[in-house]
Amino acid sequence: MPRQIIGTTSAPSSPVFGQGVTAGSQVFVSGTTGIDPSTGRMAGDGIQAQTRQALANCESVLLEAGATLDDVVEVGVLLADPDDFPGMNEEYARWFASDPPARYAARLGPEIPGPLVSIRMTAWLG
Repeated sequence: MPRQIIGTTSAPSSPVFGQGVTAGSQVFVSGTTGIDPSTGRMAGDGIQAQTRQALANCESVLLEAGATLDDVVEVGVLLADPDDFPGMNEEYARWFASDPPARYAARLGPEIPGPLVSIRMTAWLG
């Protein structure tokens, strides 16, 4: 099954990984932080603003691949500070208000100044 690299200017990009990849009927969205692609800066200093932007970035990649948030089957959330979980969860619940996908949350390993959260997704192109 051939894979297709997904790219959009509506989400942050890097030369070392694809923003997303489709393989068969699945879309894999790379982990993305709360960077606003229009400014190249973090969307804010707080967990909710960064979570909102990270989810918007993931959604942009999904849309480019022909999927929506309704097609998401799994979400991975990495937090720089586990104490930010309640704030992340509050914003996340706005995006997946009903029938949420499977999700895991863990601590972000390396300490990188600025990002508070990184989110990745897998979706189904049924």
